[in-house]
Order: sequence, then structure tokens, then C-alpha cells
Amino acid sequence: MLAPRHCRPRAYEAFLDGLRDMNSPAGLVRAAVAISMHELADADPDAVLARLQAYAAQVRSSVPTRVDRLMGGSTDANDIEPVLAHLHAILFDEEGFRGDRTTYDDPCNSYLPVVLETKRGIPISLTLVYAAVGWQLGLAVRGINAPWHFLAGIEINGSLTLIDVFDSGRLIRADEALARIEAMSGGSIPAPEEVLPTAGPRAWISRMLRNLERLFAEADREKDRVAMVELAEAMARG
Repeated sequence: MLAPRHCRPRAYEAFLDGLRDMNSPAGLVRAAVAISMHELADADPDAVLARLQAYAAQVRSSVPTRVDRLMGGSTDANDIEPVLAHLHAILFDEEGFRGDRTTYDDPCNSYLPVVLETKRGIPISLTLVYAAVGWQLGLAVRGINAPWHFLAGIEINGSLTLIDVFDSGRLIRADEALARIEAMSGGSIPAPEEVLPTAGPRAWISRMLRNLERLFAEADREKDRVAMVELAEAMARG
């Protein structure tokens, strides 16, 4: 293992640990938490996973039969929609997760342990919280790596429904999202599958790291920026 020059060794080692199992939900969460460990000495991947499991247990207790069907492979909207409704009730109505519009560029909005405490974050970190809970309920939540935004997506009755977790779980039709992106781009856009691609685990983590690289560069935090580069390079080698 190459020793990092700027990333905290504990964070680097935890990141490598997450990479080994990053195609699993737990591995992806561990890799994301490891990023925060560069700055947060007390960040604990196991504590984050336990918190996410607790949210999933709350939802499951309300609709156990529906969750069992989804975990068994059901794609029936009659199973998906009640579980989705209870997931939104817990995360958005009861817990109050939503986007941080006041201090959007605070790096802490990318750190899952902080996001779980403050219930605030940026689109990609909030979507990871949402997806990590949803996956434990049998919901096939996708990360949608859209330009200028990051969304959750789920197929219902053969149609992609988008969820803006930053906007307190607002449901968005794909055509609405495409129209918004076209307006922001100031011109025509490529095919929907190019504009609304599913983010695999590596794309998810890469975007988180790029976000932090940019923020640290803008804040003249060069050592922290390079630490994020070191993590990105470790993932590229892996």
C-alpha cells in the first residue's frame, strides 16, 4: 500500500477497506464515511451504518409484509409505493432531511456522519442516505448522476421516477428533469440516458471526491485538496 502524504492514514486505510467491498451498499457507505475521516477524527463507519439500519427498521415496522415482498424480488408498484411513502414519512416528515441552502459549500455537507446529525447536506450525500436506507427495504434505488444535480431514481410500473432528496424528497418526472437541465444548459442536450445516467459506486464516490477537491481548492486548503486526490488515485488503482 502506498502511504499517503496528506490524507490521514486512518481515513486512507478505511477508504481502502470500503473499496474492497464497494459494490455492496455497506462498502459504498464505508468508502463515503472514510472520506470524512480525513477531517473528522471521531467518524465511525459502523455508527453510520447502524444509524441507517435504524431508519430502515422504522420503515419496515410499518409495512413488514410489503418489505418482505420487495426483499424477495417483487417489482409490483403495490409493494413499492407503500414502502416509498413510509420511507419519505420517516426521512423527510419526521427526521426533516433536506438540502442545506444556507451553507451549501461547507465541506461538512459531504460528510455522512455530519449529514446524519444535522439532517442537512448537498444532493449527493443526502441521496446516499436515502438510497442506503431504501436498499435495506428492497427498494431498487439508483443514484442519478445528472449535471448540476444528483438525484435518486426508482422504476415504478416500468417508468423512472426521480426523487430530489435535496428538495425534501420531491418526486420529479424524467421529462421535467430533462427540461430543467436543458434550461440550465442554455441549449439542446444529449439523449436522456446520457443526461440522467445511473451512478455506479465508483462514479458516486468520484463525484463526492471531485466536489471536495473543488471546495478545498477554492478555500486554498491545498493539503486537503491533495488528500482527496490521493483517495481518488487509490480508487483508480483499485
